[in-house]
Amino acid sequence: MKIAFVGKGGSGKTTLSSLFIRHLAASRVPVIAVDADINQHLGAALGLDEAEAAALPAMGAQLPLIKDYLRGSNPRIPSSESMIKTTPPGEGSRLLRVGEDNPVYDACVRTVDLDGTAARLMATGPFTESDLGVACYHSKVGAVELCLNHLVDGREEYVVVDMTAGSDSFASGMFTRFDMTFLVAEPTRKGVAVYRQYKEYARDFGVPLKVVGNKVQGPEDLAFLREEAGDDLLVTVGHSDWVRAMEKGRPARFDQLEEVNRQALETLHHTADAAYGRRDWERYTRQMVHFHLKNAESWGNAKTGVDLAAQVDPAFVLSEGAATPQPA
Repeated sequence: MKIAFVGKGGSGKTTLSSLFIRHLAASRVPVIAVDADINQHLGAALGLDEAEAAALPAMGAQLPLIKDYLRGSNPRIPSSESMIKTTPPGEGSRLLRVGEDNPVYDACVRTVDLDGTAARLMATGPFTESDLGVACYHSKVGAVELCLNHLVDGREEYVVVDMTAGSDSFASGMFTRFDMTFLVAEPTRKGVAVYRQYKEYARDFGVPLKVVGNKVQGPEDLAFLREEAGDDLLVTVGHSDWVRAMEKGRPARFDQLEEVNRQALETLHHTADAAYGRRDWERYTRQMVHFHLKNAESWGNAKTGVDLAAQVDPAFVLSEGAATPQPA
C-alpha cells in the first residue's frame, strides 16, 4: 500500500508520518519510508542524529542508476537518458518490490532501527547551495515519482511518503500514486485551506483522501474540523508528551506512546488497509500514462530530443502479478 502524508508547513505531517511508520514497524509490517519534502526531517523524526540524517544518500544523485535499472530490456526505451520522471513501465522494464533487494535499494535505502524493529528509509536529498536560483525542487522528487511508477506492492506492504508541504505535489502526477492520502490539518483557517485546495485538485482523479486533525486541544477545535472537513475527518491527535520528548532527541520506547495516540495510529492503519479492496491497477496505469504524455508535450520531448509518447506500452498494466526481468 502506498500512503502519502500531506499538509501545510508546520502542520505536523512529518511527525505523524514518522509515528505511522513506527506503528507499522512495531506491527512487523514491511515498510519503506520516503522523505520527499523540501525540508528533510523524516530521518530525524525516526530517531537519526544530525550526522546520520546528513549521511542519507540522496535519491536525486542516484537518478542515472535508477533509470538504467528500471529501464531493463524495455525496447521502447533505447537509453536511460531518454527517461523522465513520468516514464511508465512496459514489457521488459524492471519493477520494484517492497521486500526485495536490488541495486536501487542498495544505493538509496538505509535501514533505521526502531526499538528492535526496522524500517527502510529513502530520501530525495536536501536542496543544496548549488541548486539555489537555478533548480526546481520538483526535479529532485522526480526520482521518487519514477520509483513509484515502477513499484509493485501488496497488502500489508507499505511505502509511506512524507510529501512536500501544501499543494506543491500537484506540480507533477505524483499525487495520484497513492492508495490513501492522509492530509494533516490544524484547526485553523490556514490548515483547512490546504485541505480544501487539495480536495478540489484531487477530485477529478479519484484520489482517496482523509483528514487527520492535529494539535486539537478541545471540543471547539474538534467541532471546527468537523464543520470544515465533514466525513473526510478521520481522526484527531492532541498533545503528546512522547512526541515532545522525541523532538528533544530523548524519545521513550514507542510502546510508551499514549494510548489515545496509539489508537489513532490503529485507525490510520485500518483505513489504509481497507483501501486495498478498492485498488484499480488499470486506472493507476492510465493516470501514469496521462501525466507522462502531458510532461512529454510540455517539456520532455524538447529536453530529451525524442518523442516520449513512444515510451508508452499500450498493452502493459502494472499489477501485483506483473513480471519483472532479473538483472543480467
